[in-house]
Amino acid sequence: MPRIIAVANRKGGVGKTTTTVNVATAMAAAGKKVLVIDLDPQSNASTSLGVDKHGGMTSSYEVIIGEKNLDEATVLTEIPNFSLVPATPDLAGAEIELIDKPRREFALKDALHKQSLNYDYILIDCPPSLSLVTINALVAADAVIVPLQCEYLALEGITDLISNINQIKRHFNPKLELQGVVLTMYDGRNNLTQMVEEDVRSFFGDKVYQTVIPRNVRVSEAPSHGKPVILYDFKCTGSQAYISLTGEVLKREKELIAC
Repeated sequence: MPRIIAVANRKGGVGKTTTTVNVATAMAAAGKKVLVIDLDPQSNASTSLGVDKHGGMTSSYEVIIGEKNLDEATVLTEIPNFSLVPATPDLAGAEIELIDKPRREFALKDALHKQSLNYDYILIDCPPSLSLVTINALVAADAVIVPLQCEYLALEGITDLISNINQIKRHFNPKLELQGVVLTMYDGRNNLTQMVEEDVRSFFGDKVYQTVIPRNVRVSEAPSHGKPVILYDFKCTGSQAYISLTGEVLKREKELIAC
């Protein structure tokens, strides 16, 4: 089985999708075979990779409710070694579809285990809430990456998320680990950014990646061109930060596997 990493935060706009897509791109560039599963009804990961969410394709919605298998929903991207299970707005209805099903928290995990998966890594882009869909992602995952925006309100939600992760670990998925917290939209000139960084590093210690993702206009522009920023502008500070972050992620994966 591939290693499965969920990218999650209950707060929206913190860089979950950007982190998912660009870490996956950097992994693929390093020769890893990668699958991204878009589990957000807003379909931002799909759009960021140039996939039309209104294109009538089979999506993660059909996979999670058991109507289609993973292969039927998987599409190749223009990036070598990089495949995608896109999302469509239909995914918003998955909560209702799953609510009365047995093993409802395990729907995604069961779908992944139904077939042989020829990937090194699967990255799951989660919706910005602790919905049943997000719970499915965390139950299926080996590890979680938490993007954290450098602002005060973002700090308030992360303690609740960590509590949720620990509950899921106790009740559904004992192997689940917090891989790390990545600081996003970082502006070193801003006193608040520095205060948030100090608080987060004090609380989470070495779980916080050394790499921070800076505020960078090229990162914001890239999705409108249907490309990860690493392909849109390889030399910009945002691209270089995601390449560095991916190196840290892969190093931690080796450490987790060795444990």
